Amino acid sequence: MSALHRTGFANIPTSQRADDGLHLTDAYILSAVRCAPPDNKPLPEEITRCLEHLEVELTYLPRIRVVVALGKIGFDAWLQLLKRRGVKVSPKPQFGHGEVVTFAEFRSRGPSGPLPTLMGCFHPSRQNTNTGKLTAPMMESVFRKARRMIEGS
Repeated sequence: MSALHRTGFANIPTSQRADDGLHLTDAYILSAVRCAPPDNKPLPEEITRCLEHLEVELTYLPRIRVVVALGKIGFDAWLQLLKRRGVKVSPKPQFGHGEVVTFAEFRSRGPSGPLPTLMGCFHPSRQNTNTGKLTAPMMESVFRKARRMIEGS
């Protein structure tokens, strides 16, 4: 949440409860998987089942310009959702922290308009943050890049 706050997407640097005053601007947090699976590793069929929830939530977000996918699971779930919507993405983009996929080389318009840019970001899990695979500056860098894309610079 602090990276979202430092880049203008959140009004407070931390959030502990649903009623603590957090407000997001130009951001919405979706979940590729709706519940914590055993060993924190969802099965492919769990991800596929949860795509229906993601699809429904997206119907209320018609002006998405940038998707920041947290972790390879989030990145691949977004690609799976595009495929489900009839968008042919080939070859499959590879996940990487800070990687940007514009989809211009695949198809510029999805079923309901331009396709949003996809950005990869290591998941902010304890394993990634405790080992230094993901640091606060790395996460902030991704959201700064997303902010610049939204603002068109």
